[in-house]
Amino acid sequence: MTTVECHKQVRSWRLLRSLMQLLIPTCNCATIIENQDAIQKECLQNTTKCSSPIITGTIFGYRRANVSFCIQSNANSTNPILLLELAVPTTILAKEMREGTLRIALESNSGCGNTLLSTPLWTMYCNGKRVGYALKRRPSNTDFEALRLMRSVVVGTGVMNLKDFVNKDDQLMYLRAHFKRVRASSNCESFHLINPDGDIDQELSIFFIR
Repeated sequence: MTTVECHKQVRSWRLLRSLMQLLIPTCNCATIIENQDAIQKECLQNTTKCSSPIITGTIFGYRRANVSFCIQSNANSTNPILLLELAVPTTILAKEMREGTLRIALESNSGCGNTLLSTPLWTMYCNGKRVGYALKRRPSNTDFEALRLMRSVVVGTGVMNLKDFVNKDDQLMYLRAHFKRVRASSNCESFHLINPDGDIDQELSIFFIR
C-alpha cells in the first residue's frame, strides 16, 4: 500500500533539522569554493525591498539517490514552477542541515536574454563548497505521485512508500515549508524558509545567481 508517515506541523527550522537528523544518517561532503558570500549578501539585503510572494518549497529524495528541490505556487499545485535535481545525495544534504545553516547557491552562465529560472544547468555550491551541477528537469510520474501524496502537508518532514517502490531502505523522504521568494534583480533570485509563526529564517536559503 501507499503510505505517508510522520506528517508533523513544525514550529521552527531547528525542529525540522532535528527530524531530519532522526531520519537520515551522517555522511561526508566535498571540495571548497570561494566568492559566493558577496552575491548572497546582496540578495539577503534586498529581502525587504522587493516583491516577495510566498511559495511552497519541497526538498525530497531517496536516501541513496540525489535530492530534488521543487517550487510550487501552493501545496495543491499540480504544475511545479521549477523542479531541480540537485548535485548531492539526500544523506549529504541532511548532514549539511545538521550543521545549523544551509545555504545553497546555484550559479548560471546563461545569457541575460533568458529568464533566470529557465536555465537548464546550474553550478551548485552547498555551504560554500562546490558539489557539482544541478539539472532542471520535467517531473516524472514518481514526482507527480509524491507531490500528490504531500498535498495535505503544509509544513513538515516525512517518509513515504510509493506504490512502485517496495524497498523500505530507500523510502522517499521529504522536507516541506513555506518560502519567501525574493527577486533582488534579473540576475539574482532567492528563496528563504519561513517559520510557521511568519518569521523568515535565514538558516535555510537557496540562491539563484547569474
